[in-house]
Amino acid sequence: MKESSWKECIESGNSRNITPDILRAESLIEVSMDRINSVADINERNCNFVFEDYYTSVLELIQALALINGFKISNHLCLGFFLKDFLKREDLFHIFDDLRYKRNMLTYYGKRMEFDICKETINKCKGLIKEIKRIINEVKK
Repeated sequence: MKESSWKECIESGNSRNITPDILRAESLIEVSMDRINSVADINERNCNFVFEDYYTSVLELIQALALINGFKISNHLCLGFFLKDFLKREDLFHIFDDLRYKRNMLTYYGKRMEFDICKETINKCKGLIKEIKRIINEVKK
């Protein structure tokens, strides 16, 4: 079943309530930041691979935020609905969904982004990372 809302993610079992797991969330945050800090300089040959690292970091941060809020989420689609429906951040959902689509085109269809589009997409990742980290810091207070 392809979910179309956070409610359907819960009903399908692809998102489920758990006891909040702060230690695991902190570990994911650390891994995410280490991944970003190890990214090479961006050029035309590696741009798409650098994007994949940034996208993975976004995933790790959203998963960390979900864990802090007491959820385990099994797929990328439901991570988006967590942003949109649970956090009420449709703006972040649209950014994430665009990143998810571009990552799927690269990973499953081998369609690389042009260099300028790739750099712009990486900048969207950076903005999303910054905002998710801000939300995490607010929730942890």
